[in-house]
Amino acid sequence: MIQEPVAPEPEATRREAGVTESTRANRGWWDRNADEYQTEHGTFLGDDRFVWGPEGLDEVEAELLGPPEELKGRDVLELGAGAAQCSRWLAAQGARPVALDISHRQLQHALRIGGPVPLVCADAGALPFADGSFDLACSAYGALPFVADPRLVLREVRRVLRPGGRLVFSVTHPIRWAFPDEPGPEGLSVSGSYFDRTPYVEQDDDGRAVYVEHHRTLGDRVRDVVASGFRLVDLVEPQWPAWNTSEWGGWSPLRGNLIPGTAIFVCVRD
Repeated sequence: MIQEPVAPEPEATRREAGVTESTRANRGWWDRNADEYQTEHGTFLGDDRFVWGPEGLDEVEAELLGPPEELKGRDVLELGAGAAQCSRWLAAQGARPVALDISHRQLQHALRIGGPVPLVCADAGALPFADGSFDLACSAYGALPFVADPRLVLREVRRVLRPGGRLVFSVTHPIRWAFPDEPGPEGLSVSGSYFDRTPYVEQDDDGRAVYVEHHRTLGDRVRDVVASGFRLVDLVEPQWPAWNTSEWGGWSPLRGNLIPGTAIFVCVRD
């Protein structure tokens, strides 16, 4: 039997990575890893649940987009939709969601699951929609952690929202960057500076980025929201619930009971 050559593991480093490099790297990474991601996390996410992060906070109880009965008839844009689980839940409430993702392969998983949700493959920094197209926008760990210029994305979202529209997005809590990305005891000791904004980059043997994640402090995130024309009305840091025994990357019951894993920003376009 002929053995297929095994691709070398990418090198993990901290270095600068701009808009174009980050976009190219992350589109490729999600296309290559969408199958594994959906296999590993699909049961937790469900086919038609709206989960904000590894803690399992569900929009059914959180109502960060508003009471479910008020979603009926609303036009909603989901950024970084993956397999469109959140959009599928929104559609079940009577909303009119559009699921957008930069990864074609992630959206193929949305097609596999099925449902009445329009799918759009596009960059969140250049939204292919007219001004004032949506009443609401949401993103559960989508787009914002992976872009070099979050204000570019936020201003695009503001453009396509109608006056009074709401944007709710979740990201890994910024405190995560000071700790190793490990779910066990080794992940509980500070290993780096919270204030180091240098992006995390995985690169191949030629130094080409194949995955990029960008760090913003909590203050940075607030300033990005305000500078992009939004009013921040709430900042939610979900506690780890007793029922959740899962591990997700560096997050686990051990770590989640001590430090926050997710930050959710609730914003209004005045």
